[in-house]
Amino acid sequence: MTFSDIFKSSFLDNVNAVTILDMVLALVLAFGLGLFIFFIYKKTYAGVMYSSGFGVTLVALTMITTLVILAVTSNVVLSLGMVGALSIVRFRTAIKEPLDIAFLFWAIAAGIVLAAGMIPLAVFGSVLIGVILLIFANRRSDTKPFIVVLRCDDHESEEKALAFLRKQTKRCSVKSKSAQKGSVELNLEVRLLDDNTDFINALSDMAGVQSAVLVSYNGDYMG
Repeated sequence: MTFSDIFKSSFLDNVNAVTILDMVLALVLAFGLGLFIFFIYKKTYAGVMYSSGFGVTLVALTMITTLVILAVTSNVVLSLGMVGALSIVRFRTAIKEPLDIAFLFWAIAAGIVLAAGMIPLAVFGSVLIGVILLIFANRRSDTKPFIVVLRCDDHESEEKALAFLRKQTKRCSVKSKSAQKGSVELNLEVRLLDDNTDFINALSDMAGVQSAVLVSYNGDYMG
């Protein structure tokens, strides 16, 4: 080893491993695909509360994945070290919507394919996935589900209220029931005949009915 070898930096040897043109082109395309994924996510979201932060995360995740794969493909030794480093990363954030997992994998996959140089596959695959999600995720049933929270005095008033609801709705099914002295509370899933909700007013005026509440929900019942 000579005196010059001591000051030789292997770090500087990797400066030109990826050209400026490759970096700019890959990151710009990743940003465009990330925006497209964000757009599809916004159009197909069906949860209770929309989070714009998750949409921005999809854009950032696509670009970050592209950045990492560009570095990995330029150096075999770095790729082995990257696998070991990423294996210790743990994410504790809970995914509340099942479809959000698909968007996360989509963003990661788009970044990987794009950084690998398969630009047509990344673009065509993302467009096809986006079209499929727009078609299927935006499909809604003809009758929107509702939850009726019903509180009655006793079993007799409960039976009368249920008979009234079954006449006023397409479908009425009990999801949960809690009973205590002097009070019976029911959670029922109903499908309306039309947009008229005046039957709730009539239901609350019935003898033995303490209260009746109509709540719209997205079909995921927690009970």
